[in-house]
Amino acid sequence: MAEIELHQLRKTYGKVVAIQEVSLRIPDGEFLVLLGPSGCGKTTTLRAIAGLEALDRGRILIGGRDVTPLPPGKRGIAMVFQSYAVFPHMRVLDNIVFGLRMRGVDAEERRRRAHEAAELLQIEDLLDRYPAQLSGGQRQRVAVARAIVMRPDVLLMDEPLSNLDALLRLHMRAELKRLHRELRSTTVYVTHDQVEALSLGDRIAVMRDGAVVQCDTPAVIYDAPAHRFVGGFIGSPPMNFLTGRLHRADGQLGVEVGGTAVPLPPSAGAALAAQGSVTIGIRPEHITVLFEAAPVGVPAQVSVLEPIGSHQLLTAQVGSELVKVAVPPEFAVEPGRRVWLRFDPVRLRLMDPATGQAIALAP
Repeated sequence: MAEIELHQLRKTYGKVVAIQEVSLRIPDGEFLVLLGPSGCGKTTTLRAIAGLEALDRGRILIGGRDVTPLPPGKRGIAMVFQSYAVFPHMRVLDNIVFGLRMRGVDAEERRRRAHEAAELLQIEDLLDRYPAQLSGGQRQRVAVARAIVMRPDVLLMDEPLSNLDALLRLHMRAELKRLHRELRSTTVYVTHDQVEALSLGDRIAVMRDGAVVQCDTPAVIYDAPAHRFVGGFIGSPPMNFLTGRLHRADGQLGVEVGGTAVPLPPSAGAALAAQGSVTIGIRPEHITVLFEAAPVGVPAQVSVLEPIGSHQLLTAQVGSELVKVAVPPEFAVEPGRRVWLRFDPVRLRLMDPATGQAIALAP
C-alpha cells in the first residue's frame, strides 16, 4: 500500500508562507494533480513529500509510515523533475539503471528492469544511444524510465512536460496516462497547465497562496468550482462571472444582469435569503446567442469573434463586463451587433461576491 497522508503541512521562507495547513489524503494507486499558478506552493508541497524540503510543522505518512523525519532515499519515492537531468556521458541504458547500480542491484536484474521500463515507454531501440542523440520527448521518457525502474511506492513528477512543444506534450500526456494505468503507482503530479490536469488526474487539488482551495475529480472541479478562483483558473476560456442584484417576481427568483432578470433554480431561495447581490458563474459553452430580444435574454453587444478551429469564441459586452461565448464554426456576426445572451439555468453557479465562495444549493 502506498497511500499518502499530508497532515497540516506548513513551510515558510522568512516571512513568505509557501504552504499553509495543507492536508490531503491520496489513496493507493491514485493519480493526483497539484494545480495552480506560479508561486502557489504546489512544487514546495511536492518537494516536502519527497523529503527535499524541511517542514516548519506537519506530518507526512506514506503507506501508514511516518516519513516526516526521513531523508528522500528512505521514503520509497522516485521523482521526475522539470529538467530531464540525464547524464550526457552515459548511454540511455546506463542512465536508466543508475539508481539501481547505486543500490547494489546485480547487473542481470538491472538489465531486466531497464528493458521492461524501456518497453513500457517505447524506447527499446534507444538504449545504446547518448542523450545528445535524442529528442526532448525521448529524453523525458528516459527520465521517467529511470524513476519507474526503482519500483517506488510513490512516483512524484514536477512539471515533466513543460519543456516540450505543444504537439509533443499532447503525445506524452497520453503516454503518461497509459503508463499509470499499467503501473497503478500512487502518483503526485505538479503542473500549472489546467488542460494537463484535467486530462491526467483522477483528482485535482487546486492551490492558491499556499493552500488547497478545492480537491475533487476533474468533472466536479470543472462543472462545480468551490470558489471563484477555481472557476476562473480552470477552462480555456475560463468561466464567466457576472454580479447582479437579486430579483423576485411572480414567485420566480432571479439575478438582474444588464436590466434582465436571469432566472435561478427554485432551490436557490433558501441559500440566498440573506443576500442582496450574488455572482453568477457560467461556462462559455452554456450560453446561447440570440439575434432577437427574448424574455430571459441578457442584452449584449458583440465585441469580437475569434475562429479557433472546432468552434469560435465570441466576446460580448454586458454593461461594463465582458462575456465569452462558445459558438459553432459557421456562426456569423459582425462586431458591434446587438445580441441577447440566454444562460442555461441548470448550469449557473452561484458565488458570494464578497468572499468568492460557492453558494451551495439544496438538491
